[in-house]
Amino acid sequence: MDQKQYVLIFSTAYLPYIGGAELAIKEITDRIHDLRFILITARMRRDLPPRERMGNVDVYRVGVGVPFIDKILSPILGARRVFMVTRRMRVCLFWSSMVSYTTITPAFLKMFGLYRNTPFLLTLQEGDSEKHIQGGWFGLIAYWWRASLRYANHVQVISTYLEKLAGNFGYNGSVSVVPNGVDTQKFKVQSSKFKDKKNQNTILTVSRLVEKNGIDTLIRAFAEVYKKFPDAKLHIVGDGELRTDLEALARRAGVERAVTFFGSVPNENLPQYLTAADVFVRPSRSEGLGTAFLEAMACGVPIIGTPVGGIVDFLKDGETGLFCHAGDPHDLAEKIIMLLDDVKLCAKLQNNGRRLVEERYTWDGIALQMKTIFDNLCISS
Repeated sequence: MDQKQYVLIFSTAYLPYIGGAELAIKEITDRIHDLRFILITARMRRDLPPRERMGNVDVYRVGVGVPFIDKILSPILGARRVFMVTRRMRVCLFWSSMVSYTTITPAFLKMFGLYRNTPFLLTLQEGDSEKHIQGGWFGLIAYWWRASLRYANHVQVISTYLEKLAGNFGYNGSVSVVPNGVDTQKFKVQSSKFKDKKNQNTILTVSRLVEKNGIDTLIRAFAEVYKKFPDAKLHIVGDGELRTDLEALARRAGVERAVTFFGSVPNENLPQYLTAADVFVRPSRSEGLGTAFLEAMACGVPIIGTPVGGIVDFLKDGETGLFCHAGDPHDLAEKIIMLLDDVKLCAKLQNNGRRLVEERYTWDGIALQMKTIFDNLCISS
């Protein structure tokens, strides 16, 4: 048996699919070199190989390449892969990112009394509301939340909101609040960003086009902004199930010519959209943390968000951004207009936002915190 220490990661999706959770795994594992990492994920596409090396991680994809089937079967197929891996390698830790299909595998195994001596680290990244978690999938989401928390030896959350949510689901064990971060070498202020604006007025959001992100509120607010600033533009980066409905809403609001839907954009290309923006907005109805806000702050773009979920950990109204009321397009329009009119306020938010990211949200610092968690748990195994 290989005597090196391995961390076995469980993630329902992984690269080339990219979201906050997947990006966090990549950025953290890329910076830790004295542990070995193996990741089990659902395959979901036939053109993706069952196994490959990606960065500092050996990736095993389980399933036949059909998303729904692979997700449903991934706890069972993932458990089979665990048996195969642990026969050859010394796994010192199970690490699940979120509570989802593949990531319930450690809890599933421990329910049957297996791998009792292998510590289980659960990371909570979810941006869904507590109401959705409690009632989604006829209560199955809540069931697996409670089961995963029951068997977890340690829980890492990306915001104080999720720390509280874990407690609401019955967890009373040890918790670490370690947020997601930003690559500040990639997301950075351009030399012209702090200069006075001249007839730009570009509003940007980077969001999945789903109900919780409130892009319908943003389009309605932009229709009000457009009346005062007829040169204004709204750039929407991201895709999702509501895209057709949101495009129709822009037409009904009479702003379709000023609204551009860019669709999904690779993370490495986001800085060019951010540096062209004057204001970043996401009027979320719920939010686990909101890494897109942090990336905007790192690029020197003033932000507007709602006081929900993990956003309150970094957005201080009037200091690092502005708050608007969730679901209130009129209030959001007022805040956007305030920023487009007030160069001094923009500069204050830009400076404070960038400084906060550099102090608390760099991936280098976050990887060090995660390594401490890994080491402490591996020692106990």
